[in-house]
Parts: sequence; C-alpha cells; structure tokens
Amino acid sequence: MTFNRDGNNLGDILLANGKVTKEKLEQAYEESQKTGKNLSECLRDLKLCDDESIARAQGELLDVPYVSLRAVTLPPEIVRMINGRVLRQHNAAPVEFLDGNTDILVVALANPLDMVAIDDLTMITSCQIEPRISTASEINGLLDKYYGSEEAMSAAEAFAKDRESKLAAAAKDEDEDEETDLQSAPIVQLVRSILEQAVRSRASDIHIDAHETKVVIRFRIDGVLKNVMSYDIELLPVIVTRIKIIGGMDISEKRRAQDGRITIHVDRLEYDLRVSILPTSYGEKVVMRIASTVGLTKTKAQLGMREAELERFDNILKTPNGIILVTGPTGSGKSTTLYTALSALNDETVNIITVEDPVEANINGLNQVQVNPKAGLTFASALRAILRQDPDIIMIGEIRDYETASIAVQASITGHLVVSTLHTNSSSATITRLLDMGVESYLIADSVVGVIAQRLVRKLCQHCKKGRDATDEEKRILGIPVYKPFTIYDPCGCPMCGDTGFYGRTGVYEIMQVTPELKRLITAKANTEELKNAALKDGMNTLRMSAAQYVIEGVTTITEMLKVSAET
Repeated sequence: MTFNRDGNNLGDILLANGKVTKEKLEQAYEESQKTGKNLSECLRDLKLCDDESIARAQGELLDVPYVSLRAVTLPPEIVRMINGRVLRQHNAAPVEFLDGNTDILVVALANPLDMVAIDDLTMITSCQIEPRISTASEINGLLDKYYGSEEAMSAAEAFAKDRESKLAAAAKDEDEDEETDLQSAPIVQLVRSILEQAVRSRASDIHIDAHETKVVIRFRIDGVLKNVMSYDIELLPVIVTRIKIIGGMDISEKRRAQDGRITIHVDRLEYDLRVSILPTSYGEKVVMRIASTVGLTKTKAQLGMREAELERFDNILKTPNGIILVTGPTGSGKSTTLYTALSALNDETVNIITVEDPVEANINGLNQVQVNPKAGLTFASALRAILRQDPDIIMIGEIRDYETASIAVQASITGHLVVSTLHTNSSSATITRLLDMGVESYLIADSVVGVIAQRLVRKLCQHCKKGRDATDEEKRILGIPVYKPFTIYDPCGCPMCGDTGFYGRTGVYEIMQVTPELKRLITAKANTEELKNAALKDGMNTLRMSAAQYVIEGVTTITEMLKVSAET
C-alpha cells in the first residue's frame, strides 16, 4: 500500500523509516479526507507520529537537511541581526553562518518552502538564506532561550509606559484603572510568555516570588529551581491578577490563599496548570505545577524500571483484588506511576473510578472524581459513594487518615483492586504507617498485595558527562571492592543540557511484593526492619541498591544517589 494519494509520498517515507504502521497511516489519511488537513497535520493531531520524525521525513522528501536545535549556541552578532517577533511570526530560527561565511545565514524553518519568510529574512539580514527544517517546538525553544527574556521585558516595559500615560491622564477612577490594567495586552503577552517558556524548558513548576523591590520568576527543572527572569515589583499585582483571571479565582481577594486551574496549549499539546496563590509580606506568591496528559501516561517501560522490577510490577498488577500502594515524598513521580498502572489496566471490560485532590490529568475511559470538602465530598465520603457504582478498580489519590484507609481495606477485601499513595520513606515503612493509622494487622496482611517506594534522580547529560576514578569511600558506598579500578561520572555542562550537566530524570524503585512470609510478619506486627529484611530475602532491591546501579551504569552521580536514600 502506498500513501502518495495527495501528490507526495510523506507517508511512504515514514512507513519505510518504521515511524508509523500502515494502520496508523490509513487512520491519518482518512482524517485528512474528512477535515481537508494535510497528512502531516493529521498525524500530529491524532498523536500517531512524533514531530521530529515527521520533520525528518519532510526534509528527506524536499531534500532539505533536518537540524536539531537543542545544542545550538547563537553568537551575539546573529541574535542582534533579527528581531524575535519577526522570527516567531515566520516560525523560523537562525542557526549559524554557513562555513563561517557571514553572507550566508542558515535558518531553521518549520516550513522550508515558506518563500515569504525566506524573502523577509533575506531583506532584514542582507544575507543569503540557506533553509533547514526543524520542528516548531525546537524552533520556539531556541527563540525562548535567546529572545524570550527580551520579549518578556519588552512587554513589561510596554505595560509600564502604558500605565504611566494613564496615570498622567488621571481621567478615570482607581477601580477602572485596575480593570483596564489587568486586561492590558502587554500583561497578557507577558504571562503567556512565562507559561510557554516554562513548558518548553521542561519545567515542572513555575514560582513567582515577591521580593522587596522586584518580582523573581523561577522554574523548577529536573527537580532544581532556577532563576530565569526578574521585573520591577510594580508588575506583581497585575501579573497575579492576570493569573487569577485565567485560573478562575477571585481577583478582589488578596488576604487569603487561593487555588485555581489553567489549561494552555503549547506546540499543539495541552498542559494543565494547578495554581496556588499565597499572601506574603511583600505581596502574593504564585506557584504553578505543570502537568500534561502525555507526561503522566507513560508506558511501563518508560518509567525507568529494570527488567526484574517490571516483572514484579506486572505480577502486582495482575492481582484481581487487593491494595497496591505507591509511596514517596512530593514530586517523586507517584502520580505518573499510578496513572501508568491505571492505563495498563484500562479497557472496556472494567469500571475504573478515581477520587483525587485534584484530578491531575483527564484520562479517557476513567471516571474521575474531584474531592470537594466544602460540599462534604471528602476521600472517605467519595469512596463510600464509589462502592455503590459497581467499580472493578478504585484509585484513591492519597490515604491520609484511618477512615479512608479502613474503607480502602474493606473495598479490597470485598473483591476490588485499590491503588493509592502514602507519604512514607520506604516500602516496609508503609506497612508500619497503616498500623499507626489504626488498621488491624490481619486486615493489612489480607489486603496489601504490593508496595512501590520511589524517588526521582537526575540523569547525567550523555553529551558532556566526565569520567574519573572512584575514591575508596565511593567504592565502599557502591559495594565495589576497593582494590578494583572503577570509573564514575560527574556533571560537566554543555548547550545540550543548558550547562547544568543533567538532562531529564528517571525513577528509582523499591518494589515489595507481599509474599506469604511477609503476610505472616505483618499479622504478627513485625517492625519495619524485620519486614525489610524479609523482603530483601525475597529479592527486593532497596532504593539505595537501585540508585547505586544507576551510578555504576553511568546514568547518574553518586551525589544524586545519596539524595534518594539515607541508608548507610
């Protein structure tokens, strides 16, 4: 079967490169016939093929080389040549002078056949444009890196000038001025710019901090906060007000904490932002947690589990009834593991109901309930209602108290599979926590089928990590004989990783499958250490052991390993 029905063979190239199946290509082609969109748009919209694969295939079709922009470093003279607004308008990004010739500028375009863009850039730069193809998200990421702060600052300055002119006119009362300010186009643009830059930087959180004389914007990337921009403190009220408007909060309330939610689309993907606003001594502080359905619904293989851990994980998921608990501190990836487990169990033959605070991502096929304490819908009351909804699988966002734990245990014993989270340091400590909550030991032994403790460690950038000989102490920590030469790696920093030395994170797991011996110990109210030793005999790896293996493999550093566990 060929797919050059519309006069090109993009589909054939993707098929030959193994990037799509015939079934997916046929699905995209049918969508193209219905909507009138071209094949590449349909492949993207239906998430049947990734942007880079499509761009590479288009480059092959048009005989235009593909260029990856992640490692591109632009010299100041190129940055000064073109205005960022013009580049965004044409979805283009400068890359380099061709072979050092300042008369020929290599430009990455999402559409290398866009002659209007090429003509405009030729006139502006007085250079011959040598087109390359790249993805829209990589182009925007590069523009954010080199022009984002300038664009945001321009928006801030435009707002300040606009405000000064209004104050000078002083024709309207204060309330009307504030209403006009918060709808001001520069502020809308500034907030949008902050959100988009955070998403493209792979940030998990955005912090807007109020200081005495300035507003500081920080992004949490790979678990570490980083200052990205700052503005005059006068901008804080209008930035916060704009966020309150799009987050559905009360703009007149500035004395108490508020929570909201924002949905944005960046580079064709939908992102959900949970917003928390808290009054501080210098003004309101805003924290936004960024989540995407794509990010929360990984395959089991993408979680970072090794073969033996995946086997244990699968064995636990195959249990028809019981409780599966995922444990770890905030930001350790528990939600991702839960959603991945639910996605693996999700099909038309089962009724899956979740009760969450808040619902982190909307997943097709799941019935998701948002708790609302003000309306009397707590975890416990929602669980009681759920049990009358003929569920097969129940997901509880978090077990926080005896009442919720007790209902969860009863539900599992009566034939339901319950998955939930707890905040404990290890898998064995989770059993002790349930005992401390007041749940009977024999009920825990009967109901709990597995506990997964997890953490996230930063992965070393594979382009710049630097090897060195391990010290005797490091060998001892890793369990390597002192006499044996061994190389470990340290972060270095390069354009590919934003000079941090790290790129991305992976999960570290401690999976305790409840065996008959563990059931006996739980019933006898054994302590955490006894449970841990029994689980180790059954083949469980502790968090320290799993993290040490990543250090030995050169995936992460010994410092990152020590962060995930306090074991000696």
